[in-house]
Amino acid sequence: MSKVLVIGCGGVANVAIRKCCQVSEVFTELCIASRTKSKCDALAAALKGKTATKLTTAQVDADKVEEVIALIKAYQPDLVMNIALPYQDLTIMDACLACGVNYMDTANYEPEDTEDPAWRAIYEKRCKEAGFSAYFDYSWQWAYRKKFEDAGLTALLGCGFDPGVTQAYCAYAKKHEFDEIDTIDILDCNGGDHGYAFATNFNPEVNLREVSAPGSYWENGHWVEIPAMSVKREYDFDKVGRKDMYLLHHEEIESLAANIPEAKRIRFFMTFGQSYLDHMRCLEDVGMLSTAPVLFEGREIVPIKFLKALLPDPASLGPRTHGKTNIGCIFTGRKDGQDKTYYIYNVCDHQECYKEVESQAVSYTTGVPAMCGALMLLTGQWTTPGVHTVEEFDPDPFLDALDKYGLPRSESHAPALVD
Repeated sequence: MSKVLVIGCGGVANVAIRKCCQVSEVFTELCIASRTKSKCDALAAALKGKTATKLTTAQVDADKVEEVIALIKAYQPDLVMNIALPYQDLTIMDACLACGVNYMDTANYEPEDTEDPAWRAIYEKRCKEAGFSAYFDYSWQWAYRKKFEDAGLTALLGCGFDPGVTQAYCAYAKKHEFDEIDTIDILDCNGGDHGYAFATNFNPEVNLREVSAPGSYWENGHWVEIPAMSVKREYDFDKVGRKDMYLLHHEEIESLAANIPEAKRIRFFMTFGQSYLDHMRCLEDVGMLSTAPVLFEGREIVPIKFLKALLPDPASLGPRTHGKTNIGCIFTGRKDGQDKTYYIYNVCDHQECYKEVESQAVSYTTGVPAMCGALMLLTGQWTTPGVHTVEEFDPDPFLDALDKYGLPRSESHAPALVD
């Protein structure tokens, strides 16, 4: 018996909420809250009569701590699932601390306004000290560790697929497959086709920032930063085929470097088609990816926000997207004194996802782990107070839940390695 407050009602939240409603013996009551209450009402209406979970809705501006606090106090949930934007992580964490409620999200904090002088000063100091320049990092949320520990509360960070499941795969490999891990390569392949000339599979602001930023990886105890999209490899993905992939900075590298310190190298690769890259580079060249306001016809607009309004809504891609995703981790290391390799991954079909929850696979592969992470917290399988990433918990029950609820794992003990 549990009450859960879900903040957010976009594509990923739609999947997470629908999956929660499939496990109504745990998610007995659910409140869906967003800035746009009509979206929450529409989803609740679509689920009416299809689940035993009691659904309610609410309006909340998650940028405002006092509004989130008021909603938590009114609803009295056992857990807050933050499936809004990463810009709002800190305000929702503050509200959870004020109300004594456990917290979880699917992506680490980054600021909406990257030109804010106060944030920029801290960011530039971190760039020099840490050695990477991505706008997103764990430092802002890790600063809450003692607060959550002292309050006896758990904050689970980044419980999507990557980050999230990829970290559970690393914990599983460390627990069952290796005595010592040398290298980790995280491979994210989307082999789907939505038919548009250009669209993003999740929030365009977040997606385009991530892809256009310099790449970086962890090697021999420090960050190595490279120009954006400057390292390209080709890989033959199970059920998808050969795809070009590019080395990106990604948040789980930061936590894995801390929690698997013997790893000599950790990299993240994501597949992109040439058309996507050409469009993105053109948009970047003309300033459309900027977060700095510009004056246009007497009023200020933020270019990337205007671009977001022009692009297809990622939540609308489901019915037209065909193909599969393949996301997983390749390891090298040793077991019982012998060198070994290991690959653990998931293959997910876009159209099968749409048939089940009216979503494409990119939202599905984030929303299902969010539900499974909440399941771990609510059933007492992950309970350590503090602020934690997925690899810090026992991976076995989490991966078993993923197997059961739509993201089963596949394995290879002789994978092709990435050079």
